[in-house]
Amino acid sequence: MGTTAAARGPQPDDTGPTRHPTARRDGRPEPWRRTAAAAGLLAGGVPTPTVFEAMTALAARHGAVNLGQGSPDEDGPAWIRDRAAEAIRTGADRSNQYAPGLGLPVLRQAVSAHQRRHYGLELDPDRQVLVTTGATEGIAATLLALVGPGDEVVAFEPYYDSYAAMTALAGARFTAVPLRPPHFLPDPEALERALGPDTRMVVLNTPHNPTGVVPDPALLGRLVEVCVRHGVLILSDEVYEHLVYDGRHHPVSAVPGAWERTLTVSSAGKSFSLTGWKVGWVTGPAELVAAVRAVKQFLTYSTGPAYQSAIAEALSDGDVFLAGQRDRLRAARDRLLSGLGAAGLDPVVPAAGYFTVTDLSAVGLDDAAAATEALAARAGVVGIPVSALCTPGAGTGAHRLRSWMRWAFCKPMDTIEDAVRRLAALPTVSAD
Repeated sequence: MGTTAAARGPQPDDTGPTRHPTARRDGRPEPWRRTAAAAGLLAGGVPTPTVFEAMTALAARHGAVNLGQGSPDEDGPAWIRDRAAEAIRTGADRSNQYAPGLGLPVLRQAVSAHQRRHYGLELDPDRQVLVTTGATEGIAATLLALVGPGDEVVAFEPYYDSYAAMTALAGARFTAVPLRPPHFLPDPEALERALGPDTRMVVLNTPHNPTGVVPDPALLGRLVEVCVRHGVLILSDEVYEHLVYDGRHHPVSAVPGAWERTLTVSSAGKSFSLTGWKVGWVTGPAELVAAVRAVKQFLTYSTGPAYQSAIAEALSDGDVFLAGQRDRLRAARDRLLSGLGAAGLDPVVPAAGYFTVTDLSAVGLDDAAAATEALAARAGVVGIPVSALCTPGAGTGAHRLRSWMRWAFCKPMDTIEDAVRRLAALPTVSAD
């Protein structure tokens, strides 16, 4: 039996001018459009996948080594995973039901003890610690809670793409201060010039993604002084705190003058190679944490309690693993740096994190984004163009760093060795 026109609904010829079904009558951009555009993920009015998804698919299509997405190829310690599996299997302590909105007390207490043991910071686990579904949710909840239309958020560039996206979703304006190669150190004077009467929050990221820069206490102090003078809040993203290879991590909140205005975001995923668990936390003054909780409880409400209890044990008993993890990743870093150098590049030596960055113009490639297909097909390696981690558009960081590529070394050594062998073909990619 055929279907009547009425049953089918309006057909393309019936609708008149094309208009996206979410479009507002007043012509203002919808929240999703602002968010996608801020992250450079809007093409012809259509949202596109993140660069991480796109490069992972590109690697799979060509059988290339994926040094793009910062996801370990090896799982974290079996004893941590066994703890979560046992909790799920037995349902002990209601591990398969909602956790408290603040997070399990045992994890909040472990975070508090961790901050005291590593950094000498005293946190009230009931008022100054909030468990989140990964650091990304912590960032989102913080921005949505504390900035809005008419406000400005300032961050250094390149940056983790959620900063700009969530600022746009909150209806605020995002301003990027460039980090200059080859050292990529944040410049307090450049930060000062960027701040204005509408600046509400500065985002600091230490250790820095993607460059691996770790500012020393003196430089952090100068950045905090700028924020204090302008009376702005600080969001400090410190997810790579335990992956510092040269020197040590210095929390922003421990800098004199920072505590009362700083919310710190961190997580277990990167440190313990358990990125899929999405267990993070926000710490800071009680009144600021309460504001973030007011928003977070309407996002995910709570994170899987079995994962939370396992991470509580990891934070308490995992220092030996973390030391070994640093040694393994340092060795992988050094081998990849050697391979990139042998391929004709001059990689930035990261003091921390999962990544190094290189300027591909040294081998005749002036546009890293345009070269990704050829790199995957002919050299058999995939990275992330640094321009994807910058504000899109001419004259921005995306233009200044268009020839730069980010490479992940959070991989097993045999994967790194495979990548190094393939990178030997890099100079031939630009020959055409």
